Amino acid sequence: MKALCQTEPVKSLGWHTLTPILELHDVPTQFTTTSRLALIGNDWKTLNADVAALEDRGHVLFFEPTALEVHRQAAGWFWDQEIFDFVAGQLHLIVQHSLRTYGQAWELKRAGLDWRRAVLSRCLSGSALLVARLQADPTFVSEAARVQAFIAAGAGCRATFYHYARKLRPPADVPRILLTCKTPPQTDTATPNHLDELRRRYGRLGNG
Repeated sequence: MKALCQTEPVKSLGWHTLTPILELHDVPTQFTTTSRLALIGNDWKTLNADVAALEDRGHVLFFEPTALEVHRQAAGWFWDQEIFDFVAGQLHLIVQHSLRTYGQAWELKRAGLDWRRAVLSRCLSGSALLVARLQADPTFVSEAARVQAFIAAGAGCRATFYHYARKLRPPADVPRILLTCKTPPQTDTATPNHLDELRRRYGRLGNG
């Protein structure tokens, strides 16, 4: 890998030990190339000197979009305005946002399950999660009722509730984006032709 990533225009690669596979396929043990290499991964760690040598030979770029940038990207294809607006209100709490959040929330909503809790669970835990769930629950008629539910759950006192409520409040309003897609994308699933599969496996089929 280090030889392939050398900065010279023409690079020499070679295998210094013979293997039966190379001999079997008549692969040369040394050759030159002008090829370039791009490594793409979900994570990158400098574990040892060999990895550091690769970094020295190229450019290390990290793709780290903000939660708002991911949210704006979702606006181009997502279709449920209620879910989209709810996620927008939690962007300041999300450390590492994912486009999968929207689709999974919609699947839960379609199944009649608590999709708001699922969204909040991606970025909160403990008492903070409980406060956020109570605030997102439309069945409570007042903030006082939410406080009582918080205390009844054994999560803390009234002051603890408002402590987390202040921390959960967004520092600024996120601009509301109106979705242009109104329905889920249609996926055409091809019906498998079992006869074609049998012909590929066994050749021409008879009439018997």
